[in-house]
Amino acid sequence: MPAPPPPSARPAAGGGARPGGAPAELAAVWTVITGMYEGYTAGDRERIDSFLDPEATIWDSATRELIRGRTELNRVRDGRPTSEDGPDETGLTAYGQVVDVFGDLAVARYWLRVDYRAAPPELARITAVLRRAGPDGHWLVVHLHEDIHGQLAADGGQLA
Repeated sequence: MPAPPPPSARPAAGGGARPGGAPAELAAVWTVITGMYEGYTAGDRERIDSFLDPEATIWDSATRELIRGRTELNRVRDGRPTSEDGPDETGLTAYGQVVDVFGDLAVARYWLRVDYRAAPPELARITAVLRRAGPDGHWLVVHLHEDIHGQLAADGGQLA
């Protein structure tokens, strides 16, 4: 797997714009991200949606337009190729996270490796914005931005 970007959980010198966060908050945000992908690999749309604000916006890597809310997301989901029509995904691995918490707002930046049965793995850079929600203060993704960074060679190096 390619080397992840250097982690940062410490505040910027002089109280700058990157506050890091308490370890429990950082872990809670990362649990939302990884839980969302676990739901995806299990084909559990309800579980995925439990981590998304109903009005979340998404720059989906395979969709040209900004997805706005659950209705549009479901339309995009329903139009995606099935495993018979497209590449058969065999796994997702989120790693290299850099998470910062700003009160009731969190920003997570991370890499996502997508493995396929009959194609080279793909690498995406992802940014997720989350907000603290509900009386229990759980985190929900309010915006997700996916940026395909390329395919990986069999040895883990990047293809041109």
